[in-house]
Amino acid sequence: MSKKTLNAANLTALGADRLAGLLMEVSTGSADIKRRLRMELSHNLGASELAHDVRKRLAAIRKSKARVSWRKRKSLVADLNTQVAMIVDKIAPDDPDTAFDLLWQFIELAPSIYARADDRRGDIATAFHEALQHFEDIGPRTQMDNIALADRVWAAVSDNIYGEWDDIIGLLAETLGTDGLAALKERIVQFADTSSEQTAPDHEAFAFLCDLRGGSDYRTSQRRALVQKSLQEIAELSGDTEGYIAQFTAADLRRKSVAAEVATLKITDGQPEEALEILTNANTEFDPSAQDAWDSAYIAALLKLDRKTDAQTHRWACFETRLSGDHLRNFMKALPDFDDVDAEDRARQVVLAYPDAPHALHFCLTWPDLHTAAQLVIARADEFDGDDYEFLNVAADTLHQKYPLAATILLRAMIDFALIEGRTSRYGHIANHLRDCEMLSHDISDYGDLPTHESYVATLRTDHSSRSSFWEKYEGR
Repeated sequence: MSKKTLNAANLTALGADRLAGLLMEVSTGSADIKRRLRMELSHNLGASELAHDVRKRLAAIRKSKARVSWRKRKSLVADLNTQVAMIVDKIAPDDPDTAFDLLWQFIELAPSIYARADDRRGDIATAFHEALQHFEDIGPRTQMDNIALADRVWAAVSDNIYGEWDDIIGLLAETLGTDGLAALKERIVQFADTSSEQTAPDHEAFAFLCDLRGGSDYRTSQRRALVQKSLQEIAELSGDTEGYIAQFTAADLRRKSVAAEVATLKITDGQPEEALEILTNANTEFDPSAQDAWDSAYIAALLKLDRKTDAQTHRWACFETRLSGDHLRNFMKALPDFDDVDAEDRARQVVLAYPDAPHALHFCLTWPDLHTAAQLVIARADEFDGDDYEFLNVAADTLHQKYPLAATILLRAMIDFALIEGRTSRYGHIANHLRDCEMLSHDISDYGDLPTHESYVATLRTDHSSRSSFWEKYEGR
């Protein structure tokens, strides 16, 4: 390796005096570098001296009211990361209690910084999120009073404006211990009880105003969500399944996502009857994103109750309704020998007749069943949206070797769309697609009802003769 390569070994060879001179030179005009060098000098005098400097820097950041422009954001993030590095790497090994307090003060900076800085890139949030994770390691090494820490945690969680304290209960679970978690739970329950008393309508006029606003109080909903989330975190950490479930209201359990989660917990605890009841009572007409979780929990409950036939019926229904590959695969596995052949034939017919042709094609490609995919494309050639070029490109590339006609149909869909809509930015791509169609034509002996490649190109020249920039790209081979 060259002795001019910039690495630690080569720099060490320069000697302490020359390096010190270089550091003084490069730090001129750079507040960030000067600050870092001063902190290194402080650490050389001891962890307590460095802690003093970090505390001063955190106080200065907190007091600042200046708006952080996009030009200064990078410097701010570097400063934040430097403070965390000093706390975690330099102070914590020698004095974890001080490091814990400094890290806590650091996270408390979040609201004031978010109020004066644009964080659309998320790098400031990342700095705070990564800093928060260090509590899990530093906490158990401290000599903390569990009850006092519970008070501290609850104060932070209940004022968690920007989500800067998210997950702090779990991160400090080991440090809190059983007594601390119990104390924290007690604080939350007291808060919930007090909030209920304070928000109870005690006058007809108040109730009337609430009705005008839809009968809901946003702040009440916020408090309830806070209590629910916090108590569920504690229950989960304590292994208290029933305590976790108890935080859901009857309205919550009507949601498919919640019903699926609770039912899964019930099944794990050996209560499939209760699980099935919860799932059955859920509102299955909404929240399509939770449908698969609901179906999986429903099938699991049926199997636990030894209702295998019902489970198979529901698996097939899931496949017919949404072309769920996982449910079809599990359906096939549960069949007796040789019955799976007939089931596969039935499944192909379902796919070929499925109302959403692109979704059916996606199923075929991922199952995979390229033969059925080709059949689908050829039979329903006019149902593929040429604007969906990312999917159609992948599909055409997957099919072109064994099923050139199906691949050609998908390529033509993208060509037609771009030319009809005048998407000039795609002309280079579709010119390549048209060349690919020409190459594939040599492997196609029968186009069926579709025009041959020569006829297709002739029609394009007639219908899109004005698209001169496209034809220039196509002919410029």
